[in-house]
Amino acid sequence: MGEAARGTGGRGRLGNILSGLAVAIGFALFLGGFVWGALVYQPYTVPTDSMMPTVRPGDRVLAERIGGGEVRRGDVVIFTDSVWSNAPMVKRVVGIGGDTVRCCDQGGRLTVDGKELDEPYIDDVKADGSGRRSGLASDTPFEVTVPKGKLFLLGDRRAASLDSRAHLQDAGQGMVDLSAVTARVDARAWPSPAMLDRPGTYAGLPGGISSPGPLGLQVTAALVGAGLVLAGSAYGPVARRFGRARREPAGVR
Repeated sequence: MGEAARGTGGRGRLGNILSGLAVAIGFALFLGGFVWGALVYQPYTVPTDSMMPTVRPGDRVLAERIGGGEVRRGDVVIFTDSVWSNAPMVKRVVGIGGDTVRCCDQGGRLTVDGKELDEPYIDDVKADGSGRRSGLASDTPFEVTVPKGKLFLLGDRRAASLDSRAHLQDAGQGMVDLSAVTARVDARAWPSPAMLDRPGTYAGLPGGISSPGPLGLQVTAALVGAGLVLAGSAYGPVARRFGRARREPAGVR
């Protein structure tokens, strides 16, 4: 009887140690995931409809803090340029230094260095209110060569976006400095959480496309941490309940 009690007590002490360890590790993972995310990402509220359907006005997005040297074609970036606006703006990078960007070819598509782009993310509805689609990647024809250290940016809702095309007659021909970019949008956080895809159409161009940021790993760490905290916290009450059940004589009511 005494040996059984000592064995049960030993298992109880081990369980308590393991549950406490699970809570400590879980709390570290949970808190670490959030702190890591806060250091790497900045929240941003989309102000206009120029990037529909990718993101909509009022959407809350998470943007990875990056330097200009990390920008790739196809990235949806946040930048501030005094010629465009004094407030941060969000657009898609379609051309980087050295690229010749042209629209439109015979198929109505955008080309970069002669490569026709398949852009499934754009909204080509006409701006005349008819609801009809233009079938064109841009209703404003253009051809530009992007200087080194500059970017050419377009909104996904081409008929309603004031982007590089609207500044073609400016001294900078609608180009934005790499240094103006502060972050790259990785995901929508609210109201419909989702990761943003990297457009495969740019993958075959020099430099390829960017890799997703660490958001998925950060979310996983936080979820695993929360699970460990809950499991560790639940051990004590569950163990006591089962212990009482084993001590009760069979058939007693």
